[in-house]
Amino acid sequence: MKNQRVLVVDDEEHILELLSYNLESEKYSVLTAETGEEALDLIEKEKVDLMILDLMLPGIDGIQVCNKVRNNEKHMYLPIIMLTAKGEDSDRILGLEIGADDYIGKPFNIRELLARVKAVLRRSTYTHKLNTEETSLRYRDLILDRESREAIKEQEVLPLTVKEFDLLKLLMEHQGKVLSRNFLLDKIWGYDYFGESRTVDVHIRHLRVKIGDQDDNPYIETKRGVGYRMPRDDE
Repeated sequence: MKNQRVLVVDDEEHILELLSYNLESEKYSVLTAETGEEALDLIEKEKVDLMILDLMLPGIDGIQVCNKVRNNEKHMYLPIIMLTAKGEDSDRILGLEIGADDYIGKPFNIRELLARVKAVLRRSTYTHKLNTEETSLRYRDLILDRESREAIKEQEVLPLTVKEFDLLKLLMEHQGKVLSRNFLLDKIWGYDYFGESRTVDVHIRHLRVKIGDQDDNPYIETKRGVGYRMPRDDE
């Protein structure tokens, strides 16, 4: 843990001080930035393992920063926790749609935030380990390469986000089994995230569009009130 570096991006000095003090107390190395532009510059120059990113920033806001990171091949898998004072569901869903790994609102409980930092980093490390140990999965005309973290259909790489890729991988690994929303939340978000089932629904909806899901022959079936599954090829 002591070698893991967290970049905190917020324009409020007291938030930077609070998070820096507590993260350093947990043996993380901490970098800080007050603007989105400064944050983007830092991740190019420094090793960063996780970013805590405020949504409301002067200049380039948190949504734009997250979007730029996810569209940068070098940094697209950088874990991001979105931080904001706004409480509207639309802001949270937007952040998650463009690839934030987690979302917590201000004012926040510092112990909860530290727990989420630990969980997101643990999940990121675990996913990397799986990807280096295994090769590829196939389902109908979909090929999922764990090493390159690419999903391919008809010789084209699908533009999946980090979470969409992880969802597709889990569903392909458990063909024929119904995976509950809470199971998917726990496995992909890496900690107890019960009560936020819309997070899964949003990502599944976007995943279906990107893989070309069809109502008459779906890749992903919805089991109402339970979760999702990929039908076995022999069904």
